[in-house]
Amino acid sequence: MAEIDPIAYGILTQKVENLETKIDKMEASVERLIAMVNQGKGGIWVGMAVMSGVSSLAGFLIHLFVNKS
Repeated sequence: MAEIDPIAYGILTQKVENLETKIDKMEASVERLIAMVNQGKGGIWVGMAVMSGVSSLAGFLIHLFVNKS
């Protein structure tokens, strides 16, 4: 039966702990990105509504002043 090298085992254990730390940081970053995307969705809808209203008003005014004949 092969013996376990304590130094190699310690190095391997440290690498696994470093990977777990990196994964936790990545998870937190992804959660922040998802929150930012969800906030941006509301802004996009408000912007679309405002632009729709402005373009409708502009179209109405253009129609009102151009068709004076």
